[in-house]
Amino acid sequence: MATATPATRALDAAGIAFRRIEYDYDAGAGRIGMQAAQAIGVSPGQVFKTLMVEVDGRPAVAVIPADRSLSMKRAAAAFGGKAAAMMAPARAEKLTGFHTGGISPFGQKRRHPVAFDSAAGDLVQIVVNGGRRGLMLMLAPADAVAASGAAVCPLVADP
Repeated sequence: MATATPATRALDAAGIAFRRIEYDYDAGAGRIGMQAAQAIGVSPGQVFKTLMVEVDGRPAVAVIPADRSLSMKRAAAAFGGKAAAMMAPARAEKLTGFHTGGISPFGQKRRHPVAFDSAAGDLVQIVVNGGRRGLMLMLAPADAVAASGAAVCPLVADP
């Protein structure tokens, strides 16, 4: 059995059912969520990437489909701010306790506001990072939202 991560421990503590999916993480992959989707054999729209952003200088967590891009305007609105920007990777690692490529919306070192893109509600199961590179977790979107205390709102940029 794989080693527990802060993310899996948080889900276990919340009584949330999930399935572990391990894959060979490719550090050279440009788009980690897309690489993960291909490696585990699911649609990129089912894999949700965890993005650390700063909204008016405050940390927040945006979780969106791997095949889409985050709208900074929508991210700012989701967290009640005026401006959003991607967080620097080193700062994201320090605040979450996870390495980039392995950041999960669950079990972060410090709790930050979380928002899932509304596309999650259209799916029976979503896949999110499990707290380390090469570990994904499959669970019901409603459980992911409940476990992270997330809001659900439009976050992705228009195609």
